[in-house]
Amino acid sequence: MSRPKNKTLTVWLALLGGHMGLHRFYLRGLGDWIGWLHPIASALGWWGIERVRELGQDDPLSWVLIPFLGMSIAISCLAGIVYALAPRERWNGWFNPALDGEHAAGATNWFTIGALILSLLVGTIAFMSSLAFGFQRYYEYQVEEARKLSQ
Repeated sequence: MSRPKNKTLTVWLALLGGHMGLHRFYLRGLGDWIGWLHPIASALGWWGIERVRELGQDDPLSWVLIPFLGMSIAISCLAGIVYALAPRERWNGWFNPALDGEHAAGATNWFTIGALILSLLVGTIAFMSSLAFGFQRYYEYQVEEARKLSQ
């Protein structure tokens, strides 16, 4: 029998390493295909950041790629929030079905609440920053193209 999946550990993994899919791999193993989407999206976002460093902010591909990192972070933080707010019985039903619904693995404690608060903060910052960056670059590009047409 495998070890029980701990809710607090899962929330912290979602917060700190969720953009790499660590929480999904902890819960479902390395065969989880959705877990592998997180590092791919993160790598695309980091590639966009590197393109900005090398080519400057006028690179159109970078403003398409960078939001992938922010969205991956925001999605993993949202998963951490859902996990943290799950009642003990539901958590154990999802990830520890062989155990009693009241088993301590699904318990919420202060470390879980701390990770929940940080997930709310980090997820909101990542999501809003991704939206702001993507839309800002898109509208600046549109203005520049309109300026070219008007001349």
